Amino acid sequence: MSMLAGASLLASTLLGAGPARAADVPAEFGTDWHDPVTAAPPITKPAGKSCQVTLAEAQFKDFTPYKGTYTPPDGCGDRWSKVVLRLDGKVKGRQFDRLGYLHVGGVEILRTSTPEPSPDGIGWSVEKDVTRYSDTFRSRQDVEMLIGNVVDDTYTGVIDVKATLTFYPGRPAAAPADKVLTLGDGNTLTTPRNSERILAEVYATGSGGGCEEFWYLAVPAKAPYSCQADGGPYREVQIKVDGQLAGIAAPFPHVWTGGWSNPFLWYVVPAPRAFDVKPIEYDLTPFAGLLNDGRPHKVDVSVVGVPEGQSGWSAPVNVLVWQDAGRAHVPGKLTLDRAGDLANSSTYTAGSPERVDTQAGHRLTVSGYVDTSHGRVTTTFSRTLANTSAHQWTDGENVDSLDATWNDDESVTVEGRGPARTTLTHRTYTMDGSTTIGGDARLRTVLTLGDRAAVVETRGGRRTSWSRLDDTVTGDAGYTTGVPRDQRHAVGTTGERYRLYGSAGCYDRSLTTVQGVLTEDRDGC
Repeated sequence: MSMLAGASLLASTLLGAGPARAADVPAEFGTDWHDPVTAAPPITKPAGKSCQVTLAEAQFKDFTPYKGTYTPPDGCGDRWSKVVLRLDGKVKGRQFDRLGYLHVGGVEILRTSTPEPSPDGIGWSVEKDVTRYSDTFRSRQDVEMLIGNVVDDTYTGVIDVKATLTFYPGRPAAAPADKVLTLGDGNTLTTPRNSERILAEVYATGSGGGCEEFWYLAVPAKAPYSCQADGGPYREVQIKVDGQLAGIAAPFPHVWTGGWSNPFLWYVVPAPRAFDVKPIEYDLTPFAGLLNDGRPHKVDVSVVGVPEGQSGWSAPVNVLVWQDAGRAHVPGKLTLDRAGDLANSSTYTAGSPERVDTQAGHRLTVSGYVDTSHGRVTTTFSRTLANTSAHQWTDGENVDSLDATWNDDESVTVEGRGPARTTLTHRTYTMDGSTTIGGDARLRTVLTLGDRAAVVETRGGRRTSWSRLDDTVTGDAGYTTGVPRDQRHAVGTTGERYRLYGSAGCYDRSLTTVQGVLTEDRDGC
């Protein structure tokens, strides 16, 4: 049985017409193609009553943000089993991929990018479970949204979007945070004095069209390549509390819809997470004893490896807090904060092809306790990062290839109130591809991207639940460079398989597109 009831039926409804026959597939891309679609599962929604609120309706032609006001829904109370954000967009003409955000009360609830349009126009949608921000939605709030865009005689695509929230009354599966906070002036954070769990989330993205958009291709300064960084391609997102290292993480290697010099890979099927950027999560509960003193504390996020003075990274922070209703002040203490040495080696080998091999990694263990109304609770987490990559290119970068893997392993153990509870998460991101420009000015990109995660939860040493995610996108596309759009003779095949299975069930969906036509949509469970 499907992990998400009705997922296949809903997916077919969103897609409209079914997959095309071979005879319906054009020899090359034309002026129209299938609307963007992903194989990821749709958001499950509770049955029964719901209430909808429009957050924003806007057209983005420049870098002027939309500003409005959110008012809580009438008729659905102020406690919800689920809150679902939906973004519907449309654009036609010619346009680059663009990065955007949506803030409610200063809280970032969505970071997204856009598809590149066909001349005839496309429409797309993104849905996200935002129940965790319920505290923000209980009161009137300012709304700000921006998808920075440039419209001129060449880039004609105006991005037209509508964002809504749908509320479903009832008790949520997991208690959302009591408070959702943002950082104040000077990146300061003041938590309630009775905080017993604190979680920071960081929407970290390298973007802006410069080298940090393609940070995974950076090479040491002595290597002859267009994007250089003294430390090579290793990037690590760190969070510090009052200057003390509190969390490390591997950033996800996002590929936007113009990525790898070939938008024909992504016109229908985007790369993983392109439309719904997931935040990095850091458990700051070991620091609760320090943070609960009622004073503001400095919280800094930085990206290791970015060349000094170079921009391109955005890293907004939300802080989710669960409070102890039985105590006005929850004291505690940080008992361990041990970071290993950051290893980062990028070795350049001259030749044909040129080559840079990178091996890097880092480890951090933090532990602390809080004395709550229900006893002492100790939280200990360990995070281990590892990155390996082999980057090769020829003179003029006419052949440019990368084979890279990022591992981000995390263990969180909570002791107190019964048997110890441990969550083990093993994340693996992969990128294996090449771009080649031949003597006939024909550019070809072949690329495989992987987003994988394995999660095991135990209680008292016994496994209580488990899951495995494997989202893999493969593509092969080519076009003639340096000629008008109608002379590019572009072709491309892209496929995605999204598998999520475990103790809760199974979801398995595969998509294939050829020259912008959906040729396969298959449920594997």
